[in-house]
Amino acid sequence: MTETTGGHPLVEGLESLAALYPEDVEPSEDLRLGIDFLDWPISAADVIRAGYVLGAVVGTLCAATALVTPAKFRLAVVLAAVSLGLLTTHTVHTAPKLWATARRTRALGATPDLVARTVLSMRLSPTPERAASFTARTGEGRLAASLEKHVRQTQHTARSGLAAFGDTWADLFPALRRSAALVTAAGNAPEHDRGRLLERALSVVMDGTRDQMQSFGAQVRTPATALYAFGVLLPTALVALLPAAGAAGVVVTPLSVVVLYNVVLPGILVGAGIWLLARRPVAFPPPDVTIEQSDVPDWRRLALAVGACGAVAGWLVGTSVLPSWGRPILAVGFGAGLWLWLRYRPIVSVYGRIRDVEESLPDALSLVGRRVANGRAVETAIEGAADELDGEAGEMLADGAARQRQLQVGVHEAFLGRHGALEQLPSPRVRGSMALLALAAREGRPAGSALLSLAEHVEDLQTIEQEARHSLAHVCRTLQSTGLLFAPMVAGSTVALAEGIGGRALLGEGGQSLLWLGGPVGVYVLFLAGFLTALSTGLTRGLDRSLVGYRAGRALVCAAGTYAVSYLLVGTLV
Repeated sequence: MTETTGGHPLVEGLESLAALYPEDVEPSEDLRLGIDFLDWPISAADVIRAGYVLGAVVGTLCAATALVTPAKFRLAVVLAAVSLGLLTTHTVHTAPKLWATARRTRALGATPDLVARTVLSMRLSPTPERAASFTARTGEGRLAASLEKHVRQTQHTARSGLAAFGDTWADLFPALRRSAALVTAAGNAPEHDRGRLLERALSVVMDGTRDQMQSFGAQVRTPATALYAFGVLLPTALVALLPAAGAAGVVVTPLSVVVLYNVVLPGILVGAGIWLLARRPVAFPPPDVTIEQSDVPDWRRLALAVGACGAVAGWLVGTSVLPSWGRPILAVGFGAGLWLWLRYRPIVSVYGRIRDVEESLPDALSLVGRRVANGRAVETAIEGAADELDGEAGEMLADGAARQRQLQVGVHEAFLGRHGALEQLPSPRVRGSMALLALAAREGRPAGSALLSLAEHVEDLQTIEQEARHSLAHVCRTLQSTGLLFAPMVAGSTVALAEGIGGRALLGEGGQSLLWLGGPVGVYVLFLAGFLTALSTGLTRGLDRSLVGYRAGRALVCAAGTYAVSYLLVGTLV
């Protein structure tokens, strides 16, 4: 058994469970690779053993409930327990692979930027290993770390670190292997062929990104439509049929509705969402921004206070205008929604600032490149470009130019050094471009054409991302608007209709009315608001915690309010 390092609770729990299964197992190669990529200090065999033990425990505990279940339901309970145990085992065995796939997909979003920096570094100094080392050193994230690892491992050997890096990621992104091979070949090519090979290396990865995202966008429409139909339309339509079920003699109890709407349907939708996200080829997540950074206001206490006030207000409103089920629904929707909304609002506002700088980055690089090509030093060119640019990009260049002048430092220290102009702007694209700008400062006038090419490439990268998001825009907008407004509106209306039609009519043997129905359906509405928002965000930007939290908080507030209002409006008409 692998010794745990780092004391991670999840790994410790899996190892404790694995110790209870003494038999030898043979894990799949995919599971081994997934655990290696996640850097988990546990063997794949122990994960398999833990899955078997946890599945057996869950199945046994669930089957034990048959002892207190009426005789006519015991067989169903036992079958459900066996199914749940098998599902638990399967989840433990597949979760590391899915998690690793999601992280690798998120990392691949940096591929075009990484290849662009490598190509442009080759233009300044046509040595593949030196260009790869520069790219790894100036990059961030798993992809840059992987490149740095391969460059280090192939030092003083006949192998190419770039080629080994391309082979590692070829299964998820075949274009990366071809691009790395072209860059390596450019290092040994005559000067008149080098530029063509480097352009081809960049176009290969650009076209690969575009093709994969367009193909995924086309493939995702059918399963997303099925998820929309069977996860939203059909469940909300069934609510209105419950009075008819009672009239037909079918027993409809609160427990059966809770199991269907709050256990079975959410479980199916979560599984479908994981399936969709695992097949996304590339994600373009926002930069890594945390509240601990000095320029990000800390609204955590404010968010907690506003969330608590929202929960109290929701409880009071639910008490005054809705049946008893309305109090917890509005309290959770308003309380949790406002808390998430404000908790992540400062971070999302930094995303907006970063986006403004990135959109103006091609213009900034172009202005600097023209001046350098005309014989001016990079330091002077930066100061001149800052005077011509407006907005965040101009302020960023002006800040860096001021640091150069006041501290008498170079481009790298002024922008990327300690307390540099980019210290509070954690954009890998901007930081990578400034690193190339610093490299160009050492090359002088010949670097002007490389900087102009960099400006064109950055603009192409932005176009690629826009096209990738556009290929998923229709599906994701539908999912998000459904969770935000459509699902709660239809659900509130159908609950009001079902209560109005069923009214005090008795359903089946229990003689229960439908006045409890809004509770479990309301829980499902809140689930849809958070789930569909997370899914739509994950498909386009990856499962970034801050962006998902911000959008999910907004969706919860809107969904809770829409559900209550639609219930009240329709209730007055029936």
